Amino acid sequence: MTVAYVLAGGANLGAVQVGMLRALADRGVRPDLLIGTSAGALNAAFLASRGLERPAVAALGDIWRGLRTRQLFHPDPLRLLGALAGRKDALFDNAALRRLIRRHVSFDRLEDSPVPITVVTTDLLTGEQVNLSSGDAAEAILASAAIPGVFPAMTIDGRTLVDGGISNNAAISKAVKAGADTVYVLPCGYPCALTEPPRSALGAITQTVSLLVHQRLMHEIPAYTDRTDLIVLPPPCPISVGPMDFSHGARLIDDAYAEAERALARDGGRRDDPAAKIAMHTHLPGGRIHLTE
Repeated sequence: MTVAYVLAGGANLGAVQVGMLRALADRGVRPDLLIGTSAGALNAAFLASRGLERPAVAALGDIWRGLRTRQLFHPDPLRLLGALAGRKDALFDNAALRRLIRRHVSFDRLEDSPVPITVVTTDLLTGEQVNLSSGDAAEAILASAAIPGVFPAMTIDGRTLVDGGISNNAAISKAVKAGADTVYVLPCGYPCALTEPPRSALGAITQTVSLLVHQRLMHEIPAYTDRTDLIVLPPPCPISVGPMDFSHGARLIDDAYAEAERALARDGGRRDDPAAKIAMHTHLPGGRIHLTE
């Protein structure tokens, strides 16, 4: 039996996947194939480097607990002015993210990963999903995490590639085509309980992308429910963490672990309608939930 983990994107909410991975590791579930998008690509590459046991997941959690917004999104006035003037294609450079990848991913090329890994990106010109399973690992992950306008696009094999979440936030289709009998989908969720819209331009961009990619995931799941043993782990809810706030990694990990434990305790997480637990919604005063689809 072939088991695939599909790790969706989620920017600062990528910490959620650590809790899910810990719950899976506790049950002895081990993937034969890793497919990652954006933050999920970084998490997948780290696991492929360090192994899939509990100690590796714990080490990944330490990284997320220590991350802060300014580490990855350090403002450079000259770059910001260049972006506004049309001389730069992004508000921030990706140097800090590149260092993070180089520090924690042990293989230089995707094809050398100890566990087969696919990194999902998007062709900026055509909108086509581009799956990368070979080539420079850091360049591929940087491309998959390149939110347009926020981080610079990456040129790989003559194509301009950006955030994979735009074309396919959780590439279940790739796992099915690769012959996976069981597919675990690890979505990061989105800030469903914000009381007001983000005030910064960067926050507005990332919140918009989070909503769009989660909607795409909602449409992807039903298409493959009957084609493989599909298990979608629900992210914690409610999530009130702002779209650029990296200071809540510890809480997100713990909440996600508890939620994944509850889901897996019932028939291994299997549901007749696996998309139901991650339906688009908002939280109203008094604790009421309003479904938005």
